Amino acid sequence: MEAKTKEIIEVAIEEQSTQVPEVMEEEVTALQDALNELDITDRKSIIYFGSSAQEKLDDISNRMIDGVQNKDIGAAGAALNEMVASIRGFDMDEFNPNRKLAWWQSLFGVTKPLVKFIQEYEDVRDQIDNISNSLEKHKSQLMTDIVSLDKLYDANLDYFRNLELYIKAGETKLEELEESIVPEYEAKVRDSDDDMMAIQELKEIRGFRDELERRVHDLRLSRQVTMQSLPSIRLIQENDKSLISKITSTLVNTVPLWRNQLAQTVTIFRSHDTANAVKDAADLTNELLEKNAEGLREANAEVRKQMERGIFDIESIKKANETFIATLDDSLRIAQEGKTARASAVIELQKTEKELKDALLAVKAKAEEVPEITKEIKEA
Repeated sequence: MEAKTKEIIEVAIEEQSTQVPEVMEEEVTALQDALNELDITDRKSIIYFGSSAQEKLDDISNRMIDGVQNKDIGAAGAALNEMVASIRGFDMDEFNPNRKLAWWQSLFGVTKPLVKFIQEYEDVRDQIDNISNSLEKHKSQLMTDIVSLDKLYDANLDYFRNLELYIKAGETKLEELEESIVPEYEAKVRDSDDDMMAIQELKEIRGFRDELERRVHDLRLSRQVTMQSLPSIRLIQENDKSLISKITSTLVNTVPLWRNQLAQTVTIFRSHDTANAVKDAADLTNELLEKNAEGLREANAEVRKQMERGIFDIESIKKANETFIATLDDSLRIAQEGKTARASAVIELQKTEKELKDALLAVKAKAEEVPEITKEIKEA
């Protein structure tokens, strides 16, 4: 389609004009072809009048619907929303490394804030990477769809113009019918004295006119539908372009900024953790210095104390002397006790010896008496 013709059609569409623009010079042949499709002797020609254009319109409309259905614009928007939700869900304040864990958190093994912070950061980073890849795919699909919609728009524009040519051809034929053909058949009826054949032919031609009028009206309705679909295609294209711009801005500006800020946040928290480690090391060093000084003082006091002592402590010598004297006293006492015990033993031994002798003499005397008694018994 030439640029001038396209411009005229687009202006008519923009103004929602119900009037068919004038036929251009290069369209005269197409208009004549449309007129040739109408045969006043064959009412079936009206049924198929403009059907080829309508079939193409139906085909292109179905392609447009399929394109809209297959193009998942909502998924791209959902990916953007998911990315924003992931970032907003990353609560910086919740993961303050200065915050101490409650007793019940320690009891149930809750991780320290910094550890959890790093875990959350890694999860968000992975989510951003996955969503970014998904957005790139949506962006490529949208760019492909924009090109397809351009072709779809041009095709609809051609079909729209074809409908207008058929409408123009129908209007031309209706005008011819009203001005010349129908009056001609009416004249035949009058001239033939109401001949039944002439009346039937007039009826047929009038029926042809009425059906053509209805057909032209249907074509006008189809033209109106097409007129509405063309801006819709442009609207879809504009939405796609806006979405592509949004995705590009997010991928080029927002995502790197988010990653930068997240990386800085992690670095800050790690620096804070390192500072705490340095502080703990410094505290430990100071504690060791203090303890070493105290230990040195205690060791020095003990060493100096031992250095100032003599070889023997006077108290130990005094105690040893007392013990030695007590030992000598014990020796004298025990010796005296032994002497006394021995003297007492001699007396006891003498007493025991006398008792033993007396007992033996008594036993001997009794033994001598026994044989005498025995002899006397025998003699008796």
